[in-house]
Amino acid sequence: MIIKGVKNLFIYKEPDKQPFELLEKDEEGVNQQTPIPDIEEISNQYNKDNKSGGDQKKYKRTPVKVGEIKTTADSQEKGVLSDQLLVNLEYMKQRFNLPLNQDVVIREFNMGNSGNAFLMFIDGMIDNSIINQFVIPQLSDTKNFTNYKDGNFVDYIIRNVISVNQVTKSNNLDDITVDVLRGMTALFVDGEKECILIGSIGFEKRSIDKPLTESIIQGSQEAFTEDLKTNLSLLRRSVKNENFIIEMTQVSKTNRASCAIAYLKGIANPRLLDEVKRRVNSIDTDLILGGGMLEQLIEDSTFMLFPQIMQTERPDRAASFLLEGKVLLITEGTPFVMAVPITLFHLLHSSEDSLLRWEYGTFLRLIRLIGVLTALFLPGLYIALTQYHHEMIPTQLLLSIVKSRLSVPFPVFIEILMLEISFELIREGGIRVPGVIGNTLGIVGALILGQAAVAAGFVSPALIIIVAVTGISSFVIPTYSLSLSIRILRFIVLIFGAVAGFYGVSLAIIGLALVATNMKSFGVPFLSPIAPKAVTGHDVIIRYPTWEQEKRPDATNALNQSRQGPQARGWKKSKGGDNNDKGR
Repeated sequence: MIIKGVKNLFIYKEPDKQPFELLEKDEEGVNQQTPIPDIEEISNQYNKDNKSGGDQKKYKRTPVKVGEIKTTADSQEKGVLSDQLLVNLEYMKQRFNLPLNQDVVIREFNMGNSGNAFLMFIDGMIDNSIINQFVIPQLSDTKNFTNYKDGNFVDYIIRNVISVNQVTKSNNLDDITVDVLRGMTALFVDGEKECILIGSIGFEKRSIDKPLTESIIQGSQEAFTEDLKTNLSLLRRSVKNENFIIEMTQVSKTNRASCAIAYLKGIANPRLLDEVKRRVNSIDTDLILGGGMLEQLIEDSTFMLFPQIMQTERPDRAASFLLEGKVLLITEGTPFVMAVPITLFHLLHSSEDSLLRWEYGTFLRLIRLIGVLTALFLPGLYIALTQYHHEMIPTQLLLSIVKSRLSVPFPVFIEILMLEISFELIREGGIRVPGVIGNTLGIVGALILGQAAVAAGFVSPALIIIVAVTGISSFVIPTYSLSLSIRILRFIVLIFGAVAGFYGVSLAIIGLALVATNMKSFGVPFLSPIAPKAVTGHDVIIRYPTWEQEKRPDATNALNQSRQGPQARGWKKSKGGDNNDKGR
């Protein structure tokens, strides 16, 4: 046995069967998508078989009592249902690739004494109790059709037979197909050119949980989920206003992802709304699995590191964006909602800022601003000081740094680059490793590697402190996209500092300023209201008391600029009877 195995390793033998090889194209049309069937061709074939006495088994027809059945397809519109039930049945079977597609269910039945019908739905996408209790029993009961005399039979079924709250009708084949794929049940009735769509969506979805990336101490502990309707209901609960408008659209061709455009009528600028719709409706792609993919398709500049669209998983924050005049984009399959337009200062804000007293909120914002500057510039400044500007370091500190670097064989740039990359690896590894192990890896891994690197003489202790402070500072950034951009820009500033010292860092700052001032988010300057100067609204970095924030942000150009009355604290009266808010 062993000798035979050794021979097989060294002696080539022609294989008995040709191994499988994935070719680019085996034959004509093999890689093409299955074309959508044409209902007019199916209808013509049905009429031809009826006249010639052909395959009657395939198109066996049962007489019906409702409506007059047409036997010609001369007036058949393209993409519109036929009034012949078996034609519609054959079309839907071909469109959904039956019987190959085994989770698509077609339920044929006799509808009382009023003819034939069939239900079509996708198993696992619907609530079976709705169909079993409120649809099929009512349609099969002859008593429910005794009062029908004339008129639109489909309307009669909707009003008098089906006892489900969400019922619509359609005659467009594409719309019916999409609704079935979304979890609705389609009812086709013989003799009618309209299909009844029954709201039966009942697939499993994740329950509402706490926010993971935007956790706060005070405030709501609810987060969006992957279910679009759940997310819309969370927004409705936060914004109870009849002018809160939600428009639905489709943003991909193959997976047909739904996207909701939400805004407050009378506050959101119509020009902003038109621009959002124009960009979303012009998308031509096969697949969109979430807001992150949609963001890349509609943002102003794809080569800028700074995010130009805000994503949040908090319903309360999304509601505050609506009240500022922004437009929300909610896609199915993702627990994040996008808001446009945004500025740099929106990325630095947190939901907790408005829920805390203004002194506390201002303090936290200043801490975040210091964290952003530290995470971005500290490594670059350190390498500029230690390589080019020794005279700016106090003598005792300089001697300590020099002494700690006596055993380090690498230049400062290589040393700090190794530590920064190691820190990023530990952080990314801690995120990808599941559960408690990930947190342990991030903490223990950093401690062990840092201590071992210092003991082995690869890095100096001072540099460990610099990298640790830089990493901790990046954690205070409340927006994940901004945190990623700062982490990338840190390496750019580090290189400039290593090449030209403070002059290089200054050049990097000037370049970042030029890029940021040139950026726009749906027509709004990224550094507004600082550059260009605009009405601040008392809520940029220093957060004024809530009762002093009378105006909405000027950047969104909201139709209604007034957020509250001039005397928000109506309870505070002066001795003369006038409100005295301004007196604090």
